[in-house]
Amino acid sequence: MNDMSQNASKNGAPLLSVDGLVRHFDVSAPYLNRLFEGLDRAYVRAVDGINFDIGRGETFSLVGESGCGKSTVARLIVGLYQPTRGSIKYEGVEIGPPEAARDRRRMQSHMQMIFQDPYASLNPRWRVTEIVAEPIRVRRLLSDKREITARVGDLLSQVGLSPADGDRFPHEFSGGQRQRISIARALAGEPEFLVCDEPTSALDVSVQAQILNLMKELQSRLGLTYLFISHDLAVVYHVSTKVGVMYLGKLVEWADTKTLFENPRHPYTRMLLDAIPDLEMTGRQRIPVAGEVPSPINPPSGCAFHPRCPHADDRCRTEAPAPIIHDGVHVACHAVADGRIN
Repeated sequence: MNDMSQNASKNGAPLLSVDGLVRHFDVSAPYLNRLFEGLDRAYVRAVDGINFDIGRGETFSLVGESGCGKSTVARLIVGLYQPTRGSIKYEGVEIGPPEAARDRRRMQSHMQMIFQDPYASLNPRWRVTEIVAEPIRVRRLLSDKREITARVGDLLSQVGLSPADGDRFPHEFSGGQRQRISIARALAGEPEFLVCDEPTSALDVSVQAQILNLMKELQSRLGLTYLFISHDLAVVYHVSTKVGVMYLGKLVEWADTKTLFENPRHPYTRMLLDAIPDLEMTGRQRIPVAGEVPSPINPPSGCAFHPRCPHADDRCRTEAPAPIIHDGVHVACHAVADGRIN
């Protein structure tokens, strides 16, 4: 860790800071098609200018409907994608742009990622010991074969498996067990920051609870920090310190978990929460989520949510809202800013 990152940690600065992050994907037709048909270039605005901080030891969750850009944010942070523009700082060190490649490689040794599909993220031809040991060998944390085997056995025990499971292949395990192997592999690199891209969405509900409890226990014991990606608000409530709600590449609302769930401000957040089954049968009024997410290639003018919003007016259709702080919640909504909704 260099002097800048040491000072950032000592001063209580965020572990991860994202500022004005943008990622657009070029999905244009081939050049000749555009030439003869008079077409312009087309871009998917997957992430369209977002800002958030994650403090050490926190779990910051991003939620939203499919296609809103959550997973793209995760891949930008771990370096699988390069940002179109914007800043990503880890421990005060810029790791976003191409010219920061050297710092990015150095700081990424502190990060690991847990992927959504445990069936696709494990090499089917490798035994579990080889899979879990790969980060140890790549980072040269250990060199002696017996020490590596012992470390793999310890990691498997930490995630609720047996050291003897290291001799088996991924296809011999259930989905939940495979995700435990993925977590063990992530921990093998001795990270302090884990990016979790819908790590339980491919699992049965009962198994989801086991994996979430495991992740919380590991976070408490190892002092981990999480960026948690999910579309399931019930899961997010269970694991998060803070929550950010994404819509069409933008953050529309973010706050600490308790505040956001008890007093949501943005109409989209309220619609998402209204979609959760009311098991207590309170009889409270609900507004169902209507319509579909617009195309990120040609998003609506003004506030992107206005075609689905029951509170939209002419200003919402023409002017993009800037985030404000309202009752401790960051929210980007003209209706909230104007006092048209409580």
